[in-house]
Amino acid sequence: MTTTAAGTPAPEQDHGRAGRDLRAAIISAVALLALIAGSLFFWKTAFMLVVATAVVVAVWELHRGLEAKGIDIPEQPLMVGGAGMVAVAYFWGAPALVTATAVSALVIMLWLLRRGVDGFVQNATAAVFTLIYVPFLGSFVTLLLAEGGDWRTTTHFDDGVKGICAFIGLTIASDIGGYIAGVLFGKHPMAPVISPKKSWEGFAGSTIACIGAGVGFMSWLHGDWWVGVLLGVIAVVMATLGDLVESVMKRDLGIKDMSRIIPGHGGLMDRLDSLLATIAPIWLVLHYLVFT
Repeated sequence: MTTTAAGTPAPEQDHGRAGRDLRAAIISAVALLALIAGSLFFWKTAFMLVVATAVVVAVWELHRGLEAKGIDIPEQPLMVGGAGMVAVAYFWGAPALVTATAVSALVIMLWLLRRGVDGFVQNATAAVFTLIYVPFLGSFVTLLLAEGGDWRTTTHFDDGVKGICAFIGLTIASDIGGYIAGVLFGKHPMAPVISPKKSWEGFAGSTIACIGAGVGFMSWLHGDWWVGVLLGVIAVVMATLGDLVESVMKRDLGIKDMSRIIPGHGGLMDRLDSLLATIAPIWLVLHYLVFT
């Protein structure tokens, strides 16, 4: 918090009904999208490195947030195991990801044994939760990327890259549709105790935007229009659920943001919440109804 010349605390800046610095949020979002687009276009395997880096940062943020409740998850094995899961999913597919997840969970519990008995169940439970919530779900992004075929391919717009674009586009549509409708028409809170600024009007805006985006992406991916509608419904429900779940976590931990490394957004987890919740079902639909 800043202070005035008289030494008294300055009032917090009011960013309106949206609750964020819109200018900073847009600049940060454009920068992140440029990083993603660049990695996908020039060398799509580099996108795997972007995902692995995001997993490492997200684990650091969760470790930082959980410490507020006296929960101490082991950062190092979670980061190494998480990055490894991302790579395994990309190079060897879903069965290898399941195996890597199980091995990582066992290694993490063995790591925690070094600390002794006190707090083992609490810390191990939180660590396995973190493992599933961040690297396991995040690895579905690289599973989707691998839909384009052999990782050595240099094709810029294969099925994997198109799938990533659709996944990110659907989540952005949910965010933008909900933001616009919520700011203009939001009157009825969806979950006032959990997320006071989230409204049913905003959810309706997200739904319309997601279904429209889903149908549009299906014309690009040469899929059936009804699959686009299905993707839109899945995206809006799961993105909203992911946002609410992270809001509950932050309220339980007594923190406002997971960190402040992204101007206008807060922490990386404050942006990944919807993406992590959305990716697995979107991969499932695209894998079995579009790319097969």
